Amino acid sequence: MADDFAARYAGLLAGSYDCVDRIVLNAYYPMGNTAGGFRTWWRRMVGGSDAEADAVLDNAHLMRLAGRFARRVRAWAADNAVPVIDCAAGERKHLIAEEYLRTHSVGPGVFMVLVARAPAMVWDVRRSADGTVIGNLARKRTYVNHYSFHIMDRQWGHMVIKMAGHAPFGAQVLLNGHEYVAIAAQAEGIGFTKEGNCFTGTTDPAGLAQIADTLSQDAAAGRLSQVINRWICTACLVFGLDLADQQRTCFTYAYSTYQAEYSRNLLFHSGRQMEEVFDAVVDRTRSRLDVPQVTTLFGARTRPRTARGRRPPRLEVAIETPAYDLTKFKVHSGNLEGLYQRRTRPAVRSHRAQHQGPALRQGAGQVRVDRHPPEADGGGVLHGTGLRRCRLHPRRPARYPARRRPARQHPRRRH
Repeated sequence: MADDFAARYAGLLAGSYDCVDRIVLNAYYPMGNTAGGFRTWWRRMVGGSDAEADAVLDNAHLMRLAGRFARRVRAWAADNAVPVIDCAAGERKHLIAEEYLRTHSVGPGVFMVLVARAPAMVWDVRRSADGTVIGNLARKRTYVNHYSFHIMDRQWGHMVIKMAGHAPFGAQVLLNGHEYVAIAAQAEGIGFTKEGNCFTGTTDPAGLAQIADTLSQDAAAGRLSQVINRWICTACLVFGLDLADQQRTCFTYAYSTYQAEYSRNLLFHSGRQMEEVFDAVVDRTRSRLDVPQVTTLFGARTRPRTARGRRPPRLEVAIETPAYDLTKFKVHSGNLEGLYQRRTRPAVRSHRAQHQGPALRQGAGQVRVDRHPPEADGGGVLHGTGLRRCRLHPRRPARYPARRRPARQHPRRRH
């Protein structure tokens, strides 16, 4: 898909492709999100009469279910020589998996399990004083153990399913569109060079772009459901619920989008020319970006709002040089992010990230990549090190003038 930026510099480009990048989906059991639905599921799993099932619905039995999940995971991992690592707070888990893949050859299936505490929705059962009647069944959010199953899939490569050990076993699924494109390109015999999460060179740019476009079509939803259903019930949920329990209780997951990233990649013939284009775009764009421009850029009418008791949303323009051969130009607006970066290879990458699906409201949520600064990967020497940051100063738009409140008058006082 061409845009004005790519058309203007078409003479300098060797090729281009658009690709869905990082995909994070929430997996949840719809019946488990309501008190009545969860109680119905519990009766199906326990069996017997409703009174017998309700008699054993308490926090102690729910904790036993979570303990069984943990014991089964560790027992299966010990029998199959799969490492189980307990991670501390703030530890970068994807770096642990990347280091393991560099030193080990793995086949299809679960090759690592990482355990860490994270907030999750669980059910709190309160019974009467004599314990015979359920007084209240309420949802609460608390920190529980989550098990990140790192899986190697034949079509999608490295994927992660992060599942809570407590019922109703909510999960998150993390996939990477570039790994899907790389595996499909190898199957088609297309040669390419890949650095990190970007293709910096290819023998068939048109063929690579055609494969990447398959993730932007409506059929991509079917591909996502196929790969998730292939693993989530048989490789993850099975530790909490056997396959027979899943069928008897009709336990099936539904999915919603939590995070999506979309990238536009431009391959330059020359790294020097790419560096000149990158520097010019950054210099001319950064000084013009204020609050109204950024909100318009992401299809929003107003600046992101600050919820009471939470940190203010991120609203800034930043230039980062985390490595000698890498420069990033970022635009943040709440849970939305635009990125334009370059690397040593002559490839330019335009990237858009959406964190949490509700951040894009209906009607204003179609963020066009050609409307915000693209992200560039390409050759050239970096002009400086460290972090240079330009924060946006909030100001009231001209169409919303400040209103003066009338002075309050005392009801008993004469004026």
